[in-house]
Amino acid sequence: MRMSICAICAILSAFAILIFGCGPTPTPTPIPIPTPTAAPKIFDGTHAYQVYLDEQMKIGVRPTGSAGGRATGDYIAAQLKASGWKVVTQEFQYRGVPIRNVYATLAERRGPLVILGAHYDTRPRADQDAANPTAPVPGANDGASGVAVLLELARTLDVSKLKNEVGLAFFDAEDNGELNACDLVQKQPCDTTRWGWSVGTDYFAERLPTKPEFVVIVDMIGDADQNIYYEHNSDKPLQEELWKIAERLGYAQQFIPQFKWNMEDDHTPFLRRGIRAIDIIDFDYPYWHTTQDTADKVTGASLERVGRVLQAWLEAR
Repeated sequence: MRMSICAICAILSAFAILIFGCGPTPTPTPIPIPTPTAAPKIFDGTHAYQVYLDEQMKIGVRPTGSAGGRATGDYIAAQLKASGWKVVTQEFQYRGVPIRNVYATLAERRGPLVILGAHYDTRPRADQDAANPTAPVPGANDGASGVAVLLELARTLDVSKLKNEVGLAFFDAEDNGELNACDLVQKQPCDTTRWGWSVGTDYFAERLPTKPEFVVIVDMIGDADQNIYYEHNSDKPLQEELWKIAERLGYAQQFIPQFKWNMEDDHTPFLRRGIRAIDIIDFDYPYWHTTQDTADKVTGASLERVGRVLQAWLEAR
């Protein structure tokens, strides 16, 4: 029997449908959806300025023992806790004036201790201001700028990258050098003995339970015309390490690897105790200890440069 080509094709087609068309429909392989991860935080100078510096300036002047000083210490502690840090305070009296340091650590202990520090008090007398020598100093740069940098670091540090235990220290009673208790309190009689510099820091350094590997102080670093030089008393290898990071980040014009200043500052009490410490300070600041040390002299860009150098250093150690 002869079959036409068309008939044969029809039979083969029906057979194929019978064999392949009766099985289950294959389930397509789902395309995996990547799990979203939080973007790494990076130090934000605008946030440091508009939140942390601005809030300090809203409090007003912040001399040791004043209501403004107390409110600033409370504010610092609250912000650190909100960023997940463990906070302790260190309170004592010096010549009848109450002093309070604020210190924060991360809950998880890691390698050797590194401390970053700044003072939060402001000078009660603008003795470098010819027109207003007895008025208090607003302290936007000399006081609020260092605090703003440390608070923004507390918010943005990538804890997973840290190999050191990190402490953030906020010192009271740094800026009363050559003054006395009568400049700080309104009651009489008062102690007329002149104060030294960094009273709160000296108390803190004397009572450290663990000797830190390094201490880095930030002071007066918000100046819009930022020029940060090596400081003569500071640990030179540590300065070189941080200034190289600044150069890599594009900040060579602001971090100048040349010696210029010889400072007595919050790094001094640590140096006296054999601890490697440096002072990151821009002392080319014409408004130092005057009533013109106001927020308009500070920029978020200057805060950001210092903050990002410190963040890169801590996260890469």
